[in-house]
Amino acid sequence: MRLRSLAAAACALALTLTAAPAHADGFALPGLPALPTIPGLPIPPAAHRPARAALHRRPGHRAAVGRVAGAAEPLPRAERPQQHAQRRVQHRRVRRVRADRAGADDAHRVVRHPGVRDDGVRLPRPDRRPLRRSRGLHPDGDRPGQPARGLADCRLSARDLTKAANPFTDICGGTYFFLDGQDRAYATTTDSSIAEVQVTAAGGLVKGRTWPLASSLAKGDCLVATGVDWSGRVWWFSQKGTVGTLDRATGAVRALESPEGEGIFNSVSSDETGGVYFVSTHRTYRLDATADGTPEITWAIPYDRGTTTKPGMLSQGSGTSPTLIGERWIAIADNAEPQSHVIVYDRRKGVAEREHCSVPVLQPGASTTENSLVAAGDSLIIENNYGYAGVQSTLLGRSSTPGISRVMIDAEGCHVAWTSPVTAPTSVPKASLGNGLVYVYSKPPRADLLDAWYVTAIDIRTGETAWSRLTGTGIQWNNHYASIYLGPDGALYVATIVGLVRLADGP
Repeated sequence: MRLRSLAAAACALALTLTAAPAHADGFALPGLPALPTIPGLPIPPAAHRPARAALHRRPGHRAAVGRVAGAAEPLPRAERPQQHAQRRVQHRRVRRVRADRAGADDAHRVVRHPGVRDDGVRLPRPDRRPLRRSRGLHPDGDRPGQPARGLADCRLSARDLTKAANPFTDICGGTYFFLDGQDRAYATTTDSSIAEVQVTAAGGLVKGRTWPLASSLAKGDCLVATGVDWSGRVWWFSQKGTVGTLDRATGAVRALESPEGEGIFNSVSSDETGGVYFVSTHRTYRLDATADGTPEITWAIPYDRGTTTKPGMLSQGSGTSPTLIGERWIAIADNAEPQSHVIVYDRRKGVAEREHCSVPVLQPGASTTENSLVAAGDSLIIENNYGYAGVQSTLLGRSSTPGISRVMIDAEGCHVAWTSPVTAPTSVPKASLGNGLVYVYSKPPRADLLDAWYVTAIDIRTGETAWSRLTGTGIQWNNHYASIYLGPDGALYVATIVGLVRLADGP
């Protein structure tokens, strides 16, 4: 899963956080009762934190996306993993900046820098330090002590809470969407339309065109995702398995029905070859569009969907949106028993042997993930979500099943490099190749019944925890499947069920 809760949280409020010393972890939230000071939380003491590493920027250039708390130069564009092709479309302008920075002759050259391993991950630096909670956002940047800047609100549609659908698990409308190069979002609505939302220069949101698609769906179906291919064609996906395209200029719609009984509960990816990839409750697909935009199945391969919907899953099947790596690989996790598997396929056309490897991961009898695999060089990172059945699963000190694993992709197959004991109920992690860390949103179980949530950084190379930073305590700090985002300014963002949290290097 990706972008699940951030859309809703971004139209709510920004939490004002206090950049207090590590031992002062109690502070008040707007409209909520004051939170108590919590003694004995496992925050690394100052004496054991690495010295600060300022975000390195060259004069005249923007910082690269995904460089948090690390002074190392980013990897050349040709070395960076293609974690989600959709995300690469979203940041197309940033990619152009990177290409310009490298120079026309060097834009596609693979260069190995000192301190970069052969698997594409930069060796962790000794001068990393944990991020600090930000006091808020200031119109001219982020300045401690200034009030938080209000987030723009743009209501597209509303859920009917009188229906039986659980609002915490209902993904019909407002779930997965993309942002194009002109800062226009294409979101699904609860009335089965696609709505265009323009992000203005001042940070506001303006609703644009709307394309109703209910007539293209079966009764009781709904839209769950939009995507875009490399030609700029909009793709849409329904929960009951209808896949279609939309021509934004003419409004023309073309659709394809998946085999009966297959549903779609995840987001999608695309690549430069024109392929669009999604995972149904039964199979992994590559689609391509014909000249008139009609979707066609290029290949489809089944996976082990198990025998039941595991606790922590929305459906009986894979919970992963497809992760693309380089020009060849696509990776998902299945729903097998007793252990889930990380599976890597060759996504190219005309390949005889589609599956490259399948390796069991996480805890036997208690393994599953409802979030995308994180690509880091020639490896994948998977987070265990087993046992998270909703916000009630993490109340009164409880949490989900621990486990975060790194899987290496080898020439002949795959193997598990390490498994961390960190518990991250639903965090949708992000990796920074600039400092060799993967960031998760963790919640360790506690016998004292306190619900403490952390941003935790894990060393990609070793699997050891580098640091944890407390964000807060209580149900309001639950991210409930919202993704972690790494900003171009070196800050980290994560949405909770009541707002948006920002963390960045302190002074």
